[in-house]
Amino acid sequence: MFNYKWIGAALGAGALLLRFMAAQFPEATEGIYARAVFPLVRQLIDGSISRLPFPSVYLFVAIVLGVVVFFFFQIKKKEGLKSKSKYLIRSLLNFTGILIFFFLLLWGYNYQRLPVYRQLSLEPTLLNPEVLLEEIQFTQTVLLQLRGDLTSDTLAIAETVPYCRLEEVVRGEMKRILPQLGFDNRGRPRTREFYPAGFLRRMGILGIYFPFTGESYIDPTLHHLEKPFTVAHEMAHSFGITNEGEANFIGWITGFLSSDPLLRYSAQLQLFRYQLNELYRKDPAGYKLIIAKMDPGIKNDIISIMLKAREIPPLFQDLSRRSNDLFLKTQGVKVGVESYAQLPSLAHAWRKRGEGLVL
Repeated sequence: MFNYKWIGAALGAGALLLRFMAAQFPEATEGIYARAVFPLVRQLIDGSISRLPFPSVYLFVAIVLGVVVFFFFQIKKKEGLKSKSKYLIRSLLNFTGILIFFFLLLWGYNYQRLPVYRQLSLEPTLLNPEVLLEEIQFTQTVLLQLRGDLTSDTLAIAETVPYCRLEEVVRGEMKRILPQLGFDNRGRPRTREFYPAGFLRRMGILGIYFPFTGESYIDPTLHHLEKPFTVAHEMAHSFGITNEGEANFIGWITGFLSSDPLLRYSAQLQLFRYQLNELYRKDPAGYKLIIAKMDPGIKNDIISIMLKAREIPPLFQDLSRRSNDLFLKTQGVKVGVESYAQLPSLAHAWRKRGEGLVL
């Protein structure tokens, strides 16, 4: 007979076994979990705890603290080292198993779905310096046009729209565009600002999706020009896009195809920065030439973003990067945090196919 005292550990082990099977059959995972189960989870969360007037992660933390307090009271009642040790081991395994079970059920199996680029029939390749320069020049031309819709001077754009309005715009545009790409758009996910302001950035995080509450969070201290793309990136996670590079791509596509000038500019500006970083690594001389000839308005916006980032330097940037890298690799993302930098290749593959070129 099964011992229910180990129910949490058993659930975790079963969920991991199912994860292994899901990784072997990504097509089935796409159809069963990503397209059927997860949208129902999305709707259930959005219709319940996401309606709270505050970030539900606060409630999650309160529950975990309550469980910890309960655990210490229970272990205090145990008599003898052996009894305490057995209870400690069983409790830790059950708690870990429950976390694994709900992480995978609520979101994690999306890591085993079909890659976005395969579903969109894209063929991303590494960009050589010559192609990268062409992409940068095209992006800068687009940026100049989009910036003109926002301002008529070259001063850095400092303020845009209230956050509540921004969240609604991004969500509305993503729900409109996802079906055009062939992805499910059910639900009304929230991307909230997380307080205290600056906390996430101190941890080396700009934004994060939290599967246990089904919400994503960004730091309120982000530059106004960073927020639209960051919200789009996190909402892509909310709709089941787990890979960081692919979430960047969906966030960029949402901006590229949007009718909102701020979202379009923010997405293109983020792509431009990724392209510049890649060019700096591959062709430092070409990078310096691009910087020297860059439009003053665009350059001032980028400098403004960089200065804003320096106001709150991360305390554990290396630790945060290493832990995120390890987490992504354990979920099957072989390149880890380097997946963030896949956007230029994916955007190039999209443009090469002739998609979305009309501005």
